[in-house]
Amino acid sequence: MGRRRIAVVDRDRCNPRKCGLECVKYCPKVRSGEKETIRLDDGLLVIDEDLCVGCGICVRMCPFSALSIVNLPAPLEGQEVHRYGVNGFILYRLPVVREGKVVGLVGPNGIGKTTILRILSGELVPNLGDPGRGADWDDVIERFRGTEVQAYLRRLADGEVRVVVKPERVDLMPRAVRGTVRDLLERVDERGSLDEALDLLELRRLLDRRVRNLSGGELQRVALAAAYSRDASVYMIDEPCNYLDVYQRMRAARLISGLSGPGRSVLLVEHDLTVLDYLSDYVHVLYGRPGVYGVVSLPHGRREGINIFLDGYLPDDNVRFREESITFARAPGGGEPSQEEILRYGDFSVEYDGGFRLEVRGGAIMAGEVVAAMGPNGIGKTTFVRALAGEVKPAEGEAPGGLKVSHKPQYVELDPDETVMGYLRREAGVAVTDAFFRAEVLKRLGVEGLMDRYCSELSGGEMQRVAVAAALGREADLYLIDEPSAFLDVEMRLAVSKAIRRVVGGREKAAIVVEHDLLLVEATATKVMLFRGEPGVRGVALPPEAVEEGLNKFLMDVGITIRRDPETGRPRVNKPGSRLDQEARAAGRYYA
Repeated sequence: MGRRRIAVVDRDRCNPRKCGLECVKYCPKVRSGEKETIRLDDGLLVIDEDLCVGCGICVRMCPFSALSIVNLPAPLEGQEVHRYGVNGFILYRLPVVREGKVVGLVGPNGIGKTTILRILSGELVPNLGDPGRGADWDDVIERFRGTEVQAYLRRLADGEVRVVVKPERVDLMPRAVRGTVRDLLERVDERGSLDEALDLLELRRLLDRRVRNLSGGELQRVALAAAYSRDASVYMIDEPCNYLDVYQRMRAARLISGLSGPGRSVLLVEHDLTVLDYLSDYVHVLYGRPGVYGVVSLPHGRREGINIFLDGYLPDDNVRFREESITFARAPGGGEPSQEEILRYGDFSVEYDGGFRLEVRGGAIMAGEVVAAMGPNGIGKTTFVRALAGEVKPAEGEAPGGLKVSHKPQYVELDPDETVMGYLRREAGVAVTDAFFRAEVLKRLGVEGLMDRYCSELSGGEMQRVAVAAALGREADLYLIDEPSAFLDVEMRLAVSKAIRRVVGGREKAAIVVEHDLLLVEATATKVMLFRGEPGVRGVALPPEAVEEGLNKFLMDVGITIRRDPETGRPRVNKPGSRLDQEARAAGRYYA
C-alpha cells in the first residue's frame, strides 16, 4: 500500500499562546506564500492535510512536542467512515457482522473500536469523513453498496436490527443502576435465560446484593448476565475479561459463545488474545495511529487474523503497521538461580471479619525473580500482597518486615488535580530524570507524552500505565504489582511485561505480579505462586515453583488444556472434548 506523510497535532499538548507559533512561521508552504498549511482556528492549531507534505520542520520547531509526522494510507481515500472534527480522529472501513458467528476486533486502544460499536449499534450516524456534513443513513448505505456491510446498515436504519451492548466501563454501572442485582437481572430477562446465566457465572449468591456494593469482577459478571438475558439480533461485547480471573474468563467465554446462532450475531472486542482466539469465528485487525486514524482490515479466520496482528504486516493492504513482530516463547525461568535472597517468609495466616482466611505456606524469592501470583478472584492474592506491603496484619505467624516494598494496588486512584509529572516526581523522585528509567519504563509505557496532563484527564489505560511507572520508579527491594493488564491493549501489556523484567533484572531486585492474562504471565514470570481453596472462604498460598510445573497445575485447576501456534508460539486453548484436548488430558500435559 502506498502511503503519504502528513503532520498531526496533539491538542492536549499544543499551546499556541505560549510558543510563538514557530511551526507556522517555518512551514515551507507558508513561507513561500502559498495557502496556509498551518493556521489558527478559534484558538486551535489546524493542519490542512491536503497541503501538508510531511517535511517535519514544524515537528522540530514545536517546544511542546505536540506535532508529529504520520503515514496515512492514501489508497483508502473514499473509504472514510467517520471523522471527529477538523484534524480529528478518522475511521476507515467497518467490520462485517455475520449471522450466527462471533466476529472479533483486535487492535490497540484509541484505534476506533468504540466508534465502530457506536456506529453498528445505531447510536452514531457516521459523517463519511466530512465533519461538516449532516448525518444521513441513505448516504452511508450508498457508500457501502455491494458489500455485506451495506445489507446490515440498511436493516439497522430500517429498525430491523435490535442491538444489545455490554459496555467496557462496567465500573460506571452503579451510577446508572439502582437496587439489587436481582432487581436488575429480572427486569432485563427477556429470553427466560436468566437461570442459565446465573449458574454459569456463579451469581446466585449475589442476587440480594446492591449493585453499588459490587466489586469490579462482580459488576462484569452481572453486566454479562444482563446482556445474555436480553433478546437481540446483535450482541456487542466490549472487553468482557476486565476484572475477571482465568476461571471466570472461561465461564464468560462459554456464555458469550452461546449468544451466536440462527438469527443472532456477536461482535467482540477483547485484548486477551487467548479468549479472543477461543471465541471468535472471524477476526478484523485494526491498525493505524491511535488518536489519529484507524483502519479496519478485511475479515480473516481467527488464527490467521490474530497471527497477522502479532506479525504486524497486513497482506491485504500491503502495509506494515508495526516495526517488530510479536512472538511467544516458552515461559522464561531457566538458568542458574541467583544466590542473593530478597525475601524469605515463614507460614502465616490472615483473617477477615467476614470469615475469609488466607493461609500462607513459607517460601523464598531470589534477586532477579518475577513471581506470578495466580488463582481465582477472592482467594487471597491481593491480601498476600497487602500483607507483604504491611497494610494488613497476620492473625498467626509473622509477615516479613524490614523490607523496602513498592506497591501498585489493584484499583488505581490518582489525585485528579495533580499532573502526571507532579505525581511521578512525588512517587518516584529522582528516578524520573534517570536515563535507564526514562528509556525502559517511561518511554516504553508511553508515559512521556502524558507528563503535562492532569490525572483527571487520563483514561483507565493511561492511569494504569502511570501507576505501574510510579511503582517501578520507587527504590525498593520487592515490587508488588497487582493486576497491571487491566484496561491495557495487547502491545501495552507486553510493554509492561518488559518494563517489569528490565527493572527487576537491572536493579537485581524481585517482583510479585498478580495477573490473570496467560500471555502476560508467560512473558513476565520466572516463577509461579499458586493460590488454591474456596473463594471468599479460605485460601492457601503455596510456595513459588517453576513456571512449567506451576502453570500445568493451574490449568488443571481451571480445567483447560493449551497448545502452541506453530507460527507465533502463542498459547491457544483447546476446545473441550477435542482430540488435542483429550490427548493432553490423558498425558497430564495441560500446559504445552
